[in-house]
Formats: sequence, structure tokens, C-alpha cells
Amino acid sequence: MADEILIPAEIRTEFGKGAARRIRRADKVPAVLYGHGTDPLHLALPGHQTLLALRQANVLLTLDVPGEQKRLALPKQVQRDVLTGFLEHVDLLIVKRGEKVTVEVPVVLLGEAASDTLVNQDLTSLPIEADATKIPEQIEVSIEGLEAGTQITVADITLPEGSTFNGEPETLIVGINEAAELDTESSAEGEEAEGDLVEATEEGETTGGGSSEGESE
Repeated sequence: MADEILIPAEIRTEFGKGAARRIRRADKVPAVLYGHGTDPLHLALPGHQTLLALRQANVLLTLDVPGEQKRLALPKQVQRDVLTGFLEHVDLLIVKRGEKVTVEVPVVLLGEAASDTLVNQDLTSLPIEADATKIPEQIEVSIEGLEAGTQITVADITLPEGSTFNGEPETLIVGINEAAELDTESSAEGEEAEGDLVEATEEGETTGGGSSEGESE
């Protein structure tokens, strides 16, 4: 289950790009809190503390805002600098204890499949519905010793208690393939592509010869 982390927050009264840059220079993160029919609340969060908290998927935050009651919130959208990874802006969704929410939970594979196999993971996360205060940190799927040809669907795994998946039970999570077969297919595709390239080159040389004569004239 994801941790619940207390984050002190300040009310923001300045807006725009210039104000946002000043907030970031002060090692803080611009944020907005909304949901449950309330007016959006513009906040500034402590930069380093928030960065550490958001390393955990679906972390539940308790926001301590002066003059406001403490609010539970889930990260809805996180904007990061593409080069540094630093937080630029965070959208937070208000949730309540006992409320059901739909979130993407990471799928983690455990163990190793049988030798001479290749593991193809179709889903790296799974959309599930769970209590806002009991969101699983991850969904573990064991592939230990699985032979080629094995497929694991959502119907084959046990979801954490209190969690449900509203999609198709036959949704594929991971498939185990025989490495030799995939190598053969790749080799065949490569030979076919090489043959097409040679044929195209020969046609190009024929066409190019005619063009060259025309230019010499």
C-alpha cells in the first residue's frame, strides 16, 4: 500500500510564468489543488520534499495549508523539466477516506523465465479501482520458471485486497516466447529486407545509367 506523506504548503497569490520562476528559484513547486466541487487552490510546495514524495507511484499526500483544513490529495498530473527531471508544476486531486479512485499501478515481474526464452511484457501498469487510502504500491507477477508459450492475463493474477480491474479479464500482461523462434523470424525478415534492397539497388543502377547518358549529351 502506498505511503501517506505530510507535505506543508503555502497559498500562492502570484501567477504567471515570472511568478512560477521565482517560486522555483526559492526551491518550491507551483501546484494547484482541486476536486469535490471546491474552487481550485493555488499552492507552493517544498521542492525537495515533494520531489522525494512523488518518486512513489500514487503517493497519498496530506497537505497542511495554513488557515485551511488538512486535505488528502493524489498527484493527477506532474510536469518535469525534460533535461533535469526537476518538478515544474503539480496538479493535485482532492480525495476522501473511503472513496474509490481509479489509478494506474505499476506491474512488476518477479523471478526469471525458463532458459532460452524471451519475456514480452505487454502491460507495465494496470488501471485498477481501489480505496484512496489503500492503493497498492505495485502489482507483482511471478514468471519464475515459466516455459515458452505461457501467457499471463489479468484473470490469472490475484489483485491486492480491495482492488478491482474493470477491463477485460483476458487482457494480456506478459507472454513467454521461445528465443530460437524469434531469432529465426528476425533473421527471415532481415533476409527479405536485404533482398528487397538489392532488387531496388539493381533497378536504381539501371535507371541511373540511362539518366547519366542523357546528361552527357
